[in-house]
Amino acid sequence: MTPLLTGLAFAAGLFLCFAGVDGMIRKKGREDRSTLSLRDRLDGMFQSTEQWGAQLRAASPRAGKLTLAEKLSRADLKLRTSEWMLVRIAILVVLAGITLLWRGISPHFVIATLVGWFGPVVYLRWRQSRRLKAFNDQLGDTLVMMSNALKSGYSMAQALDVVANRASAPISQEFDRVVKEVNLGAGIEESLARLVRRTESADLDMVATAIAINRKIGGNLSEILEAISETIRERVRIKGEMRTMTAQARGSGYMITGLPIVLGVFMYFVTPQYFAPMVSNPIGIGLLVFAGIFLGLGQFIMSRIAQVEV
Repeated sequence: MTPLLTGLAFAAGLFLCFAGVDGMIRKKGREDRSTLSLRDRLDGMFQSTEQWGAQLRAASPRAGKLTLAEKLSRADLKLRTSEWMLVRIAILVVLAGITLLWRGISPHFVIATLVGWFGPVVYLRWRQSRRLKAFNDQLGDTLVMMSNALKSGYSMAQALDVVANRASAPISQEFDRVVKEVNLGAGIEESLARLVRRTESADLDMVATAIAINRKIGGNLSEILEAISETIRERVRIKGEMRTMTAQARGSGYMITGLPIVLGVFMYFVTPQYFAPMVSNPIGIGLLVFAGIFLGLGQFIMSRIAQVEV
């Protein structure tokens, strides 16, 4: 009997000891979390979804899909992933709530919900494309600046720092991030590979490849950068001429696509009785769906015809 009581007392003592240690750890964790701001707590909820992308980038800087944080960075939006998701949810709730109070459960409610959820994504991609265009337009002059810095006796890291300090945004912002990564111990090739991943610029990919090859086999890097700069400038000039020559075709495509939509909205508000069967009758709704599909297909074909790869 005595050994049994001794064992039970020993087990109880171990349990109380571990319970006390666990309580101290939990208390310390609550104290640490209490010092975090609401913004940090919300952002922590979305960190687990970014870990896989971070591990993949550590294995290969150019592999895998972009994470949400990288997409926001590419669009130059100073928002965390949690804040971006809260903005999307807020827009969705506001539009859906207003439409629900106005029309109830109807096709308008569905359209408002889709616009509220996918509208911010369209805006994000528009900002990304606009920033990428500005980046590519500045890349030719940036390579000349780097070439001149190398001719003056600067190292590659110093030439990158010159671009980060003297160039204009957005290229200065991206190269400043490269410089900070290099100062923290990252290799120049790895940092430039991450830059190519963030921007997805074909011209910058050519520059990063040339720099990586030059650092392995040697050569006159300043002359290589000047040659690439001339190629990029010529490509930008030709792209500008192509956009000017295809402006009429693109404008016609937008006009043909937008005219039925504008006319339908006009008739809906001006003569609602005449247009009512199109939104209340299943046949009318089906016709609108088919019309939207064919309008989208026509716009896609027109845009592909007017697009010229340089």
